[in-house]
Amino acid sequence: MIRRLRIRIILSAIATFALVIFFISVLVNVINYRMVTEQADETLTSIIDFESRKNDGNMGLAMGPREMPIPPFMGMMNPEAEYITRFFIVRYDDQGMIREVLADNIAEASREEAYRLAEMTISKGKNRGYIDGYRFLKGQDKEGKLLAFLNVMQDQQRLKVLKLVTGAVAVLSLLIVSILVIIFSAPAIKPIVQNIEQQKRFITDASHELKTPLTSIVTSLDVLALENGENEWTENIRNQSARMTKLVGELVALSRLDEAKPLYQKEEFSVSDISWEMLEIYQGNAKAKDRTIRADIEENLVLYGDKSAVGQMISVLMDNAIKYSKGKGDICYRAVKEHNKVIIELSNPTDYPETIDVNRLFDRFYRPDSSRNVNDGGSGIGLAIAKAVVEAHGGKITAKCPGGKQMIIKVRI
Repeated sequence: MIRRLRIRIILSAIATFALVIFFISVLVNVINYRMVTEQADETLTSIIDFESRKNDGNMGLAMGPREMPIPPFMGMMNPEAEYITRFFIVRYDDQGMIREVLADNIAEASREEAYRLAEMTISKGKNRGYIDGYRFLKGQDKEGKLLAFLNVMQDQQRLKVLKLVTGAVAVLSLLIVSILVIIFSAPAIKPIVQNIEQQKRFITDASHELKTPLTSIVTSLDVLALENGENEWTENIRNQSARMTKLVGELVALSRLDEAKPLYQKEEFSVSDISWEMLEIYQGNAKAKDRTIRADIEENLVLYGDKSAVGQMISVLMDNAIKYSKGKGDICYRAVKEHNKVIIELSNPTDYPETIDVNRLFDRFYRPDSSRNVNDGGSGIGLAIAKAVVEAHGGKITAKCPGGKQMIIKVRI
């Protein structure tokens, strides 16, 4: 149990950090992508605006006694833009036919390449976007429609490098954090381990201490019964002593299953045989409660593990099914092999509210009956023992109670 607790803490911490570092990496890349895109769109807007003003004849700027031509991109924030910006412009008509290609400000793209990119962009019908290392933006002036293409290959390369760097940093950070979490998880859960060990020691010591007075009570009761005969008081003491003895035994079994190596004797044994043995034992109990146990047990069903512990688990499930059966219906026991797993399933009729929390059935001392009626002899430990046995064998136990009318407990080992 302690090992599973530590694993859960490690996995939770690593998963939390992984989500945080993933979110940060994605956020950094998204913000950078948007900044690059917005900057490219601003540049394209300036290019289209410059081209429109040039065709309008508004290219003069008062510079003293005479007018000087406006340098390209004068309207842009970056004064060095005209020296580092590479672009071309394509004019086309309403039918999508290309009329003119202006490629004086770029050396990377030939006119044929410009034609190809323009035709692809016009066919897509988008106003802006990326295509083959270019950012494009549609515009219009008095001469008609135009497309401006800005070379953003370097920006895209920087975006790729940033993705790789953030990815590498994220992986490296996750690896370092994982190592640190594994190293520091042991001292972090040390107080919890000590608390659990103290609880286990208390249960074991208390169980052994209770055995002596219980034995003395039962012995004295036998002597008293021989001298004075049985009566309702001796019968009640005997029943409660038996119940207490069973509870002590369950506490000891549960404490043993909580140990680091709970399975002392592992061997290959027949689940089919042990199932039939348990059925034969509990048939009498079922008849006493006017119940019938129907069995579907596959032959030659073999499992490697602790035979005694598995037998105890089956015993707990059968006892639970008989004890809490209500209403009409049979108790059904099934043991088969599915997908290389041994499946043990027990179902019995019940009469619970529809809101029963089946996930808590395997908690220690939990009982669906909040009044904790002792007439059925239950203590709320049996299913906790069954779960401990199943998990010690690397299996899983689940329960469901559809409509509160049938309890189905399924074991996969």
